[in-house]
Amino acid sequence: MDLGAEEFEQNLPLLQELVQDADFVGLDIEFTGLRSSLSGPQQISLFDLPSEWYLKTRQSVQQFTICQIGLSVFSSIEGEFNKYVAHSYNFFLFPTTFGILDSEFSFQASSVQFLNQYGFNYNKFLKNGIPYMNEEQEKKIKHNILTGNWRVRSSLDKDQIKVVIDEVTRWLDLAEEGDRMTLLGIAGFQAFEVQLVLRQALPNIWTMLKDQGVVVKKVSQQHRWYLENASCDRASCWKEQILLSARGFSVFFQMLVKAQKPLVGHNMMMDLLHLHEKFFRPLPESYDQFKQNIHDLFPVLIDTKNVTKDIWKELHFPRVSNLSEVYEVLSSNLNPTKNSGPVIVHASKCEKYAQNKCPHEAAYDAFLCGSVLLKVAHLLLQRVHSSGPMPEPSFPQYLDVLAPYVNQVNLIRAGVPKINFSGPDYPSIRPPILILTVRRWPGASEQQVYREFQNLCKFDVRRLTRSQFLLLTNKFKDARSILKEYRCHPTLQVSLYRYWRHSPNINCVLQVCGVVTTWALLAFLLGRSRS
Repeated sequence: MDLGAEEFEQNLPLLQELVQDADFVGLDIEFTGLRSSLSGPQQISLFDLPSEWYLKTRQSVQQFTICQIGLSVFSSIEGEFNKYVAHSYNFFLFPTTFGILDSEFSFQASSVQFLNQYGFNYNKFLKNGIPYMNEEQEKKIKHNILTGNWRVRSSLDKDQIKVVIDEVTRWLDLAEEGDRMTLLGIAGFQAFEVQLVLRQALPNIWTMLKDQGVVVKKVSQQHRWYLENASCDRASCWKEQILLSARGFSVFFQMLVKAQKPLVGHNMMMDLLHLHEKFFRPLPESYDQFKQNIHDLFPVLIDTKNVTKDIWKELHFPRVSNLSEVYEVLSSNLNPTKNSGPVIVHASKCEKYAQNKCPHEAAYDAFLCGSVLLKVAHLLLQRVHSSGPMPEPSFPQYLDVLAPYVNQVNLIRAGVPKINFSGPDYPSIRPPILILTVRRWPGASEQQVYREFQNLCKFDVRRLTRSQFLLLTNKFKDARSILKEYRCHPTLQVSLYRYWRHSPNINCVLQVCGVVTTWALLAFLLGRSRS
């Protein structure tokens, strides 16, 4: 089901109930861009420590925004054997523009083309996106609303507001007390903003929000005073409603956090960064603080990329390159538990994906994440009980066999393959660093070295000295291949990098020590000869 601003407010109570009763929630997010076009040392690299990778990626997260969030809420069906129902929703989001709050974000051409290719509805994103804000933005706007220190800025700009006031003023000249008019096509928290402006500008009117739009009623000043002080429409209560509506999806985010359900994604690191930045707080400079914050928000994270990557070769499944292919393999006869595994059905009003494949639509990918999790967990459970009868599967049992993968989130292009959100990160299991010594190639650059090897395999390249470069790949076979091909090359000699042997800093220290030792020995010998 696709939800814009209007549908979201109508479905919020249902969504809260679904999340509270869920076993887990599948997540996928689409963005206006992935990474800034940074060059040189600002590019992410296999040489990066997790903290370095985080600081580089943090800049991109601050530059781009979320255009669609997909959630698929999975619940086991009571009284049914290993059967789950999935409620899948697409939420089109657009940053809150209210009063002083007016966010800036970028589009990346490749991301726009990618989403266009898969039929993304940009009209819904731009025209009917659900507003949202993080906690810092909420504090600012709450202070301004409750103190009356706010101004029209961008959600309905000043010219549009002036048109509305002029229209109502002309109507008032001819209207009798008790007459009403309706301003059509104004909904959501923007309707609250229009009402706030009209009430401040015109003392002899009252406004009400109805299904068809904002209703304006001509009243006496005495009646206006009564309405302002009525228990159902006190100014403080009304302003809280404005804030609630302006918070939009952030209200549901807090419900999700409060529910503390396992959150499941696929390659979900960027998703977590954006969730923190857009709905919680701006990303901290400290990598460790970011990890702690995410763990406090979502104590149980499961990245299906990390799970499937670990067990795929063990099960002799064919190579796959994306989430859809993972799902197809697990749903095929290649999966030995295909017929005994969990049954997954779509909820009524959420049956779009029962017959249609919609890759890179957020809710569809969220559904695939949840489905892959259940199928892989069933495989693992069967393997644990391979020597005896398997107990009746349940989601708590699935969580038990998934325990080694909980809070381990896959990391793309960094010095470690995954991040541990519930403790220290694990040491790298990447192939060893290689060192390239260049001869008879004056002025060689990192880019030239990269191009030299790119036809054979892909390495990240980092200059060590004027004639030496470090090479790093994430594939052991590529490291072995390069060592074999270039160990005796006349101009490009490749060998294993040894810190104590090759580090310029160590070499410098050794040279200094050598000079000091030489002078000390010389002084000792001269002293002895004089004596």
